[in-house]
This record gives sequence, C-alpha cells and structure tokens, in this order.
Amino acid sequence: MKRWMKYIKPYWIYFVLGPICMIIEVIGEVFMPKLLSMIINQGVGTAKQVGNGTMYITAICSLMVATSLLMLLGGIGGAYFGAKASVNFGADVRKDVYTKVQKFSFENIDKFSTGSLVTRLTNDVTQIQNFINILLRMCLRAPGMLVGGLIMAIIIHAKLALILVVTIPIVLLIQVLIIGNGFSRFSNMQKKIDTLNSAVQENLTNIRVVKSFVREEYEIKKFQKANAELKSAGISAINLMILIQPLMMFILYGTTLTVLWFGGNQVIDYVHGHLGMEVGDLTAFITYITQILFSMIMVSFIFIISSRAIASGRRIAEVLDETIPLSDENAKHKEFEVTKGEIIFRNVTFRYYKNSEGIVLDHIHLHIAPGSTVGIIGSTGCGKTTLVSMIPRLYDVDEGEVLVDGVNVKDYDLVKLRDGVGMVLQKNVLFSGTVADNLRWGNLHASEEDMKAAAQSAQADLFVHNFTDGYETNLEHGGVNVSGGQKQRLCIARALLKKPKVLILDDSTSAVD
Repeated sequence: MKRWMKYIKPYWIYFVLGPICMIIEVIGEVFMPKLLSMIINQGVGTAKQVGNGTMYITAICSLMVATSLLMLLGGIGGAYFGAKASVNFGADVRKDVYTKVQKFSFENIDKFSTGSLVTRLTNDVTQIQNFINILLRMCLRAPGMLVGGLIMAIIIHAKLALILVVTIPIVLLIQVLIIGNGFSRFSNMQKKIDTLNSAVQENLTNIRVVKSFVREEYEIKKFQKANAELKSAGISAINLMILIQPLMMFILYGTTLTVLWFGGNQVIDYVHGHLGMEVGDLTAFITYITQILFSMIMVSFIFIISSRAIASGRRIAEVLDETIPLSDENAKHKEFEVTKGEIIFRNVTFRYYKNSEGIVLDHIHLHIAPGSTVGIIGSTGCGKTTLVSMIPRLYDVDEGEVLVDGVNVKDYDLVKLRDGVGMVLQKNVLFSGTVADNLRWGNLHASEEDMKAAAQSAQADLFVHNFTDGYETNLEHGGVNVSGGQKQRLCIARALLKKPKVLILDDSTSAVD
C-alpha cells in the first residue's frame, strides 16, 4: 500500500470527496423506502379514514423529490471525483513505469519482452485505474447500503430480519470460494495477454521478412495459438466470476419469496386486527432486503475487479522494483567529460547471466590510443558488440574495469560519458519524424550547416536532396520508407553530428554499396 500512496497524495481531495458524495447518495437510498412506506401506511390509510391523505402524500412526495435530487448530486459528484482520481492516478503510474523503462540497462531489457512491457504500460495500468474508480464509488456505498439496510430492516421487523442470519453467511461463502479461485486465473490471463502482444509486435516489426520468406501461414498459426490460449484463460477466469450474479439473484429471489410468505401472513393478521405488519412496512422491508443483497453483489464485484488489479499491480511492481545495475549515483567524477577518447580494457570478464559458466569475454586487455582507428574481428557471437557496448557503459563488467581517458566508466556521469561516445548499432533504427529530426538526435541544437556536413561525411546528403522535401521529408516508423543502405548512412550521420571523441561503428556498413 505504501507504494501507491505516493500516487494518491497529490489527488487526496478527489479521494476524499468521491466517497463523501457517495455517502450522501447512500443516505438517500436508505431513507427512500421508509418514505414510501409512510405514504402507503399513513397517506393511503388517512385518505380512507379522514379524507386529507392527499396533503400528507404531497408532503412526503415533495420530501422524496428533494431526497432524489440530493442523491443525484451525490451520484454525479461521486462519479466525477472518482474519474478525476483514477485517471490522474493511472497517468502518474504510467509515467513512472515508462520513466523506469527508459532508465533500464540492456541487462534489464533482456529480462522483459517488449510485448510484456507494452501490456504493463497499457492494460495493467488500466486495470488498476478502473479498480480505483470503482473502489471510490463503491467502497462506502456498498457497506453503507448493507449496514443502513440492515438497521432499517431490524427497526421495521426484527424477527423477520432473522432470515438474513441464514442468507448473509451463504452469500459470503460463495464470494470467498469464487474470488479466491479467481485471482490465479486472472494472473494467468494477464500472462497470456503478454504472449499475444509479443507475437503481434514481433510480426508487425518484421513483416517484410515474414513476406520475403512466405511465412504468413506460420505467423497466422502462431498468432492463433496465442489467441486461443488467451481465449481459454479468459473464459476460465470469466466463467468463474459470472457465477456470482446468477447465484446472488437466486438467493435474492429466494429470500424475497420467504419474506413475502412470512410477511404476507403478518399483513393478514394486521388487517384482521391482530398484531402484525402493515403493507407499507412489508414493501419497505423487501426493498431493504434487496438493498442488502445488492450491496453484497457490489462488494463481490469490487473483489472481482481487485483480483485483476492485484495481479496487474504486482506486474507493474516488478518493473518499478527492478534493480538497475547501471547507475551513476556513486560516480566519483561526475564533472568529467570525455575529452581525448583513450580507451583501456583492463582484465575485463563478462557474463550475460550472473554466476553463469558461459563467459562471453574472458580477461580482456585492450588499449586504444586517442585518434586511433581499430577494427575488432571475430566469429559470429564471439562478443564484439558486447565488448564495444561496455565503452558507453551499456553493460557493466563482471570483473576488471573499462577506462575512458584514464577514468573508470563507472565514475562518469552517464549522460556526459554517452555524450562523448557516438555509437551506430548493428540494428539501424530511425524514428517517426523528418530526416532532420532524426539527425538531430545526435545533437538537438545542431545548426543546419553542421547537420548537412555530417550527412555529407556519411554520403547521405545526395540522396536526401533527392527526396521531395529534402531534410524535411517525413520518415515512417522504423524508417521503412528508405532503403537499408540509406538507413545506415543516416544513422552514421546522426552519430557524426554528436562530434564524439569515440566513434563506434558496429557492423554499420553492411548494406552500404
């Protein structure tokens, strides 16, 4: 609960006003049946005996109208403040999760699939947001109706209210059994959503490869399998939960019939002049029984939503609690910047998984002088990319140290270290936006002359000028509207625009003619 309090505090006024408004609505709902019974008992009875029942009925009806308006205001206020609280809560959680993901190292990213992170940022946050909204509207409404209805039922006829001694425990038992089994099913369903999202994203990202290898049918079957598993998990969870409403309605109607049987006999006794129950009281009593049982249905609904919200909350907590091994909090020289570009690897050892026997880099010693051009050659998978990724500290060494300009990379401010290193990755990535926008990722404040100079150095200026809008040409997501070679040249130009002291080209000219 402490984790979520930081998201509640900024909007505490909404979290307070929402339930208060619902209390106002509940008070009206509890007193409305009593007012109706007064009309039936005193109003109708007085009209028959004295003839002035119309005035009494008018007075009570006026009170009922006023109560209804008060209930309306309470309901609208509760819905408004509940929506404000939940939407702001969800937005802040989503922002923090996204911010945390942006701080992930490669090691952290390797632990979560992209589809899983997307699900946590969207579906899981929405589940918690919906739960907050419903909780604020029902957390006092349901208990208030339950307690208020129970008190009024006892006041009207204490002996007849003993029926609830049997009904309420049965309802509670059903809720505990169903909701207890529902939590694991909803957790499983969220995992299946992860799998489906990952499959969809992988397919859409690599749709050109899929088509070039004529693998559409395979991808369709792969999607259908993930979709079928999600459907099965969803049906399993929902089928269990939908049992609540029919069972509750069965208990409600059974209780109502029992009340009508015993209460009807009480009314007959009253009509014949014996000690019994008036018709208006029986009508109000049945309404209170309905309120009590419906409030318990609302409570069960809260628990249903909470089971999904708890599962989603745990998944979000996994992201927020993820330890980021790459941090510059303990950096000794945060003021340092990369000025020369000297690189030293001193007895560096690295494993992708801690305590694993699979060593990727084993006691590597390397010295690269400033201004040098060095090529690192090796077989596929020997660790070349991993090696160069340690210079901007995208990975941390397990043993040994990496020094840039004589300073351990762990002692640099991460922003200053990475500002001094330009890196073109194996997978060339461009973003939605103009060519100029993409190039300025290397230097947000670069002048047009600097941008064109970097493009010329990467031999990208010529084909950019051939675009309809030149540097203002819009690139689609991932740069799919440019060729592989053009994409690589633009990525190289982007790195050059940083004017880095260390430039790393990781197999970045494979598509360049």
